[in-house]
Amino acid sequence: EPEVTIVSGLKDMVVFEGDDVTFRCQVSHENARDVEWKLQDVALQNNEMNEISVEKGKVHTLTLRKVTEQDVGTVAFRVGAHTSTA
Repeated sequence: EPEVTIVSGLKDMVVFEGDDVTFRCQVSHENARDVEWKLQDVALQNNEMNEISVEKGKVHTLTLRKVTEQDVGTVAFRVGAHTSTA
């Protein structure tokens, strides 16, 4: 199985409190396994506040809903041994 790499990494975002923000990261192969999103070193799960999805098979997205001051920090996307942060 070919190694999945990050083709297009995360971009830094500035948002206002109460807004939603979406981060996107494109990988080299569809159906990537061993994928993880983190906020301030805490692994994120798909729930009412964090929407995690995959568009077109290769673009992994994380939407943080109604962000607060506590959400300030580093967002990280990891696939295998490769990581992108914003």
